[in-house]
Amino acid sequence: MGTTATPPPKKVNRLGLEVVNYKGSKTTLCAGCGHNAVSERVVECFYEMGIQPWTVAKFSGIGCSSKSPAYFLGLSHGFNGVHGRMPAIATGALLANRNLLGIGVTGDGDTASIGLGQFMHLVRRNMPLIYIIENNGVYGLTKGQFSATADVGSTLKTGAPNDLPPFDCCALALEWGATFVARSFSGDKKQLQAILKAAIAHQGLSVIDVISPCVTFNDHAGSTKSYSYMKEHEQVLHDLDFVPHYEDIAVEIPEGEVRDVEMHDGSHLRIRKLDREYDPTRKLTALAALGEAQTKGEVLTGVLYVDTAKPNFLQILNMTGDPLATLPESKTRPSRAVLDQVMEELR
Repeated sequence: MGTTATPPPKKVNRLGLEVVNYKGSKTTLCAGCGHNAVSERVVECFYEMGIQPWTVAKFSGIGCSSKSPAYFLGLSHGFNGVHGRMPAIATGALLANRNLLGIGVTGDGDTASIGLGQFMHLVRRNMPLIYIIENNGVYGLTKGQFSATADVGSTLKTGAPNDLPPFDCCALALEWGATFVARSFSGDKKQLQAILKAAIAHQGLSVIDVISPCVTFNDHAGSTKSYSYMKEHEQVLHDLDFVPHYEDIAVEIPEGEVRDVEMHDGSHLRIRKLDREYDPTRKLTALAALGEAQTKGEVLTGVLYVDTAKPNFLQILNMTGDPLATLPESKTRPSRAVLDQVMEELR
């Protein structure tokens, strides 16, 4: 008499959730788009870190990149805002409910062009938000015109060259006071995973500039943001790994080869030096490294800067520990007597 085979147990994370609980809708982006790889890394990292998806709020603006949040964390909250205005929406939502883990996905047009002013003030406020820039150097939804991050001398599919100097979103974030700045490549799975996990643990603004080639409008000869150019010119700053604080760690690391940066929640970003000594806590070092790479025509990837001491916007405002959205009207609305006193003081 035959026996029925017992099906293997389903693979779950520390919360007992399967990876399917972290996925979203089927992508409608072009096959091979680097943005899809970023979405896949988000799914993997939030699953492996054991983040409750319903405690996450996703934000985006307009552009190919801003479609990405539909493709991950389908059980989370989400808001697709006006072009370039995602930072303001994210700020309002996270001020209203500080218990939410915010993740914003934007593009080089949404951030470095129409949204540059909003990006600037988000950075200076150090809003606790994971801010992913899916950077392909073109406006994909409007047929591939140059964006503000396109390098001088790069060409369109038509052969037309770009004559304007680019914005470096990482350098801008450093100058304006960001507390976590990193750059990666959508095709570098291991590095991007480590950076995203560190950003999840960071309690300030995490700016992650991901070079994400556009297979339709910017993956041709002459583009400096194509797959082939990145494979030839990527200069890896360091080999990355991330150790969540809830795992039992047993590692053997040769002395002098690793620098640990402790995050607020006790997690560590483990940085392995390859070809240089690099201190991610020194802003001037990061800016110099970016400048040096630019002069060589190289793309510098890795964690450029981390500051865990600077207070975030919620701490600066001395906000109550309870989310504002949960407070009763008696605590959020001034009484008539208080309003009368304010009006009297303004006479």
